[in-house]
Amino acid sequence: MTAYSQGHAASVLASQTWRTVDNSAAHLAPHLTAGARVLDVGCGPGTITVDLARRVAPGDVTGLDPDEPTLATARANAEGVDNVRFVTGDADDLPDGPFDVVHAHQVLLHLTDPVAALREMLRVTRPGGIVAARECDYAAIAMWPHDPRLDRWLAIYRGVAHAHGTEPDAGRRLMAWAHAAGATDVTPSASIWSFATPDERAWWGGQWAERIVASTIAERAVDGGFATRAELDDIADAWRAWAAHPDGWFSIPHGEVLISVAPRR
Repeated sequence: MTAYSQGHAASVLASQTWRTVDNSAAHLAPHLTAGARVLDVGCGPGTITVDLARRVAPGDVTGLDPDEPTLATARANAEGVDNVRFVTGDADDLPDGPFDVVHAHQVLLHLTDPVAALREMLRVTRPGGIVAARECDYAAIAMWPHDPRLDRWLAIYRGVAHAHGTEPDAGRRLMAWAHAAGATDVTPSASIWSFATPDERAWWGGQWAERIVASTIAERAVDGGFATRAELDDIADAWRAWAAHPDGWFSIPHGEVLISVAPRR
């Protein structure tokens, strides 16, 4: 698995810990049944994973991630939930199933070969099972009020991702990637995150103000010549100004697919 482009700074994990099935995997929710065996690929701090486990209990759920310290956080978040476990591993070499559901949320955009990862997800899913993926689309972000420093933030983010062979505009490509992986029964959909209330702005703007100066993406931006430290500091100020603005709005769309796995021939 490609090294996670944003790293595992506290600000990054704070963003991931907010995620649940309702806000990040609603397209999959109707297909979660009691007793299902689930694999959550790139599970991070495990909040979606734990939510999946509660919904399919007594079915077994496995969360997989390459970063062991992050998995320690996931295990702490899973305290009291006895049908979930967390293991170290990569998207290109998944544990053999078969699983009833294989899920990935904002994983494929960080991989240099997302099609191979989807092919591997299909491999470990039982015939008649489901592969579910959801990916954001950075090029389609909408922000208000306009601030050219935040335009620079987006350009830097996308530039760093492309320089490392990954695709930040993954949402619009997700169905094409599924077809390229050999999927024939694909149900596409889309949903959106938005942050506009004072509390939402304070949280989203605050964690990005920190992330843009103190995370792997910040290091790669400077080392790759995409930005200077001074420019990143200025962008962090822009995020704080956006968060404090009463008209502040941020939205990011996500592409989604549900792949029904055909019987093996």
